[in-house]
Amino acid sequence: MLTLISLFFGAFLAATILPFSSEVMLTLALTSGEFNTWLLVSIAALGNTLGALLNWYLGRFLMHWSDHRWFPFSQPQLTRAEQAFNRYGLWSLLFAWVPVVGDPLTLAAGALNVRLAVFLPLVAVGKSLRYVAIGWVI
Repeated sequence: MLTLISLFFGAFLAATILPFSSEVMLTLALTSGEFNTWLLVSIAALGNTLGALLNWYLGRFLMHWSDHRWFPFSQPQLTRAEQAFNRYGLWSLLFAWVPVVGDPLTLAAGALNVRLAVFLPLVAVGKSLRYVAIGWVI
């Protein structure tokens, strides 16, 4: 049971802006043979998707303070992020699993008011397919 809980929280943290590797945790859990592959893949995908959801909420929440001096992003940076997001569109959320760009992408989606009903399925599919691929390879 500890393996499943650790995998869930590891995948959750990996989807936030914290540096963490859920792929390593999933690989270790898969090679242990203790649990069914689909159970492990599902738990990792759920944790990772919920971590991205946290980023989306943070993006929405943080924008309320965008006019404060301490706000971490300048208006030109926000404008560039919005232009890039608009250039690649909502379908770019399928790539929220990609290291380095995925976490800021989910944060930007929240800041740009992407509807949750659009955000969640796209992110969940992309993240789930990554874990399915890992499960298939292992």
